Amino acid sequence: MAGLTTLTSPGLLALVLALRCDAVPVVSEPTTTVTSAQSKTASLVPVTNVVSHGSYTGPSPTTTGALSTTVLAASIPAKPVEQYKLQYPADGQLHAPQPAPYTPAGGLGTNGTEPVYRVQSDFDYESIALGLYQEWIELDLFHWGLATFSVADFEAIGLTAEDRYLLQFMAEQEAGHATLLSNMLGPSAPVQCTYNYPAMDLREYIDFSQKLTRWGESGVYGFLNHLDAREVGQLLLQSISTEARQQMIFRQFEGLFPMPVWFEVGIPQSWAWTLLAPYISSCPQNQTRLVWQNFPALHVLNQPNPARINGSDVWNETRGDYANTLSTNGLSAADACVNASAVGENCGPGITRNRTNPLSYPGRQVFLQWDSPGQAVGPNNSYVTSTSAGAPQFAAWVSQLNVTYSPLLNVSGNTAYTIQPNTSTYEGDPAINGTMFLVLTDRELPVTPFNLSQINPFVNALTIYQAG
Repeated sequence: MAGLTTLTSPGLLALVLALRCDAVPVVSEPTTTVTSAQSKTASLVPVTNVVSHGSYTGPSPTTTGALSTTVLAASIPAKPVEQYKLQYPADGQLHAPQPAPYTPAGGLGTNGTEPVYRVQSDFDYESIALGLYQEWIELDLFHWGLATFSVADFEAIGLTAEDRYLLQFMAEQEAGHATLLSNMLGPSAPVQCTYNYPAMDLREYIDFSQKLTRWGESGVYGFLNHLDAREVGQLLLQSISTEARQQMIFRQFEGLFPMPVWFEVGIPQSWAWTLLAPYISSCPQNQTRLVWQNFPALHVLNQPNPARINGSDVWNETRGDYANTLSTNGLSAADACVNASAVGENCGPGITRNRTNPLSYPGRQVFLQWDSPGQAVGPNNSYVTSTSAGAPQFAAWVSQLNVTYSPLLNVSGNTAYTIQPNTSTYEGDPAINGTMFLVLTDRELPVTPFNLSQINPFVNALTIYQAG
């Protein structure tokens, strides 16, 4: 047979067999066998330890309101579908020449040009600057929690030294994220500010943190695929994926089910800025300002309280802030789920918890109160809440892939109630779940995840709702 070599020497055969023997595992102590000089590492953006916290008490601002230039229209009109987006056959076959082996035609940023990791438009700059404001507050918030609460405080609710180190590591992640975004913005990138958090115990702090990381994560999802700079979007995706893990960790710290939804919601930039700005006390002179709108606050009078065994049986148990952070004031030991021992009632830190009593449910009456526009908020009280909407008529439940409206009932001044809808994203996935967004509007405007910002001219107020 051609190509077949017959081995006639026993010695040669033995050598071949020896070379084909499987490796034998050997237990050994770890040692450094190869050394090399450390590669050059990019330095972090300057980070300081913010020592001042509390509400703004300085002079009146000399500049107020969002950054603005010539405004061409009151809103962006809805347009019909671009027909070319309906033309691709989508039949599993290739319909154009391949630019290279194993490479289908199409895609953006795939033509071999060198990537440029910098913002390319006003939209890019303002969106990434908003993200940087978010990274800065998270860096401070995580450090503030470690500095404010004692080891005994953490241990009293079941969080160990390893958990505290995880919180410290998340702060270190934020230093990296702030550096990344600052580099993509350039010299005028926003810098660290001082911050004003609600008066909180540790349980409340964890709840506030999981809500803050929710709007930080969702705020990026809302604009990520609208960026002109695809390269910037790629790096931002790789940082916000880390923040998604942070949000889930805070849910686990809080004793909530870690991921009760099939899809994570994205929100417009102005919603994220509305929720973030009230917690910024002051910023340095000449700090870069933002273009985004600040909507009035929406207060959920019976906001579900994850610190309770029966978290839906509540009234006025929040810190009264924009995020509707839970309050443990007046919560008895018997009603506190962190003290419960039964499965389905205990909400101590854990990989996962599943509540017997849901925090919220279809058919629940949700009582609402909202602020009037015109209030000074944000850095140096230099931004002003506003709305262009008419009288509020609907509550928009914004979660996963859905925006579901329910009518406002018994409207009296700035109060009303609504009924939680019974709706699902897909069969088996209740749409209203997790840490989500509740928005008051003057109409039922059909919107989807990609054009959700079309609703902004019709928004009266908004907040976080703790549905699960």
